[in-house]
Amino acid sequence: MATMHLRIGDLVWGKLGRYPPWPGKVVSPPKDLKKPRGKKCHFVKFFGTEDHAWIKVEQLKPYHAHKEEMIKINKGKRFQQAVDAVEDFLKKAKGKEQNSDGKGDSKGKKTPTKPLKILEEDDEDLSALKDPSEKPVKDDPHFHHFLLSQSEKPASSMEPISKRLKIIEEESGSTSIQAADSTAINGSITPTDKRIGFLGLGLMGSGIVSNLLKMGHVVTVWNRTAEKCDLFIQEGARLGRTPAEVASTCDITFSCVSDPKAARDLVLGPSGVLQGIRSGKCYVEMSTVDPGTITELSQVITSRGGRFLEAPVAGSQQLSNDGMLVILAAGDRTVYEDCSSCFQAMAKTSFFLGEAGNAARMMLILNMVQGSFMATIAEGLTLAQATGQSQQTFLDILCQGQMASTFVDQKCQNILQGNFKPDYYLKHIQKDLRLAISMGDKANHPTPMAAAANEVYKRAKALDQSDNDLSAVYRAYIH
Repeated sequence: MATMHLRIGDLVWGKLGRYPPWPGKVVSPPKDLKKPRGKKCHFVKFFGTEDHAWIKVEQLKPYHAHKEEMIKINKGKRFQQAVDAVEDFLKKAKGKEQNSDGKGDSKGKKTPTKPLKILEEDDEDLSALKDPSEKPVKDDPHFHHFLLSQSEKPASSMEPISKRLKIIEEESGSTSIQAADSTAINGSITPTDKRIGFLGLGLMGSGIVSNLLKMGHVVTVWNRTAEKCDLFIQEGARLGRTPAEVASTCDITFSCVSDPKAARDLVLGPSGVLQGIRSGKCYVEMSTVDPGTITELSQVITSRGGRFLEAPVAGSQQLSNDGMLVILAAGDRTVYEDCSSCFQAMAKTSFFLGEAGNAARMMLILNMVQGSFMATIAEGLTLAQATGQSQQTFLDILCQGQMASTFVDQKCQNILQGNFKPDYYLKHIQKDLRLAISMGDKANHPTPMAAAANEVYKRAKALDQSDNDLSAVYRAYIH
């Protein structure tokens, strides 16, 4: 293979791992982003997204020379949108070249025209090239876990989204699977050869399944509303007709539904998981439920020879889409280990907490704190307004202090903008508060703050805020 010499601004096809080539442009990397060691590579910005990645030179091909070949072998709406974006880029570049013809500099020299180098910066705005209906890059089926998102701006350059995970034994005795720092050039997750089933395609489940598919897992999906399966079928998932069928045909079946009743019905109801469980089959309950429900499900699954793990997730729809959830697991340790590549695809960190029920307890405590905190923040915003203070100034001051966080800033900005699109349903955080309070009662431990917050969420639900984001608790204070 002849050596290919590339310059900043050259259009290319870049390939990562098993994923199909994607059109991009060689750009300058950020000054503080070090070039990976080893083989020669170039920093590429991909069209149709706002993503970047270091790509090995042998995985790059000139755009024009291989355009027809790539269009023949690659299909899909997003791919076509990316190719269209390249063509729009070329048209604009040609227009700028024509406008510059005949115009010299102050010395009368003709300005050189290099249409492929018009936008050389790594952070140029390509939003004009994107289809307004295109979903954010977090949903892109080809590059999500391999690329460095321009929109993410952590303190140290661009955050590598691709993850190679390592198991760390902690002094507490729990096990944490955490992301090791790496960039796209270091490779991707090696998917398990086990057949994966997934039940429940809600806010959290949809992002999880998307990431499982992107990382090459073989996934069979089922959802109570069957239409939600269509998108994932298009991306390569298989369709399960019933929970029982999914459990019987898959090695590991995950479930992520709304509440304890839904979790029990999925296992114990007609054509439920229990009917498909047999010796050696694994069932992983990812729903946030109470410890009693986990104990019940664990017992019935193991009574049929199955293996059980609970693995509720801490995070939001955005973090689910980004594959950056935190997983709290408990139960059968061997199932936890078998789920390693799956957890790597969907989460930045995973903890093993011991016997079944422990993860449910920890998750309810975490969500109790989050729900109570959100209610307090909303109370502060409304009190600021009631006393003639600027809510924006309150937020600005808050975000400069010790309580500053992405969560506070995002939720408060959404409140001030009146944007309550659900990232985590208000009805679900209220359910978690209720379950946490009940857990406290059984442990004879007071939870007065959670109880007070729960009443505020109940009022918000009465105001028809159930299907809005948890930040809509704000409306309970203004009505």
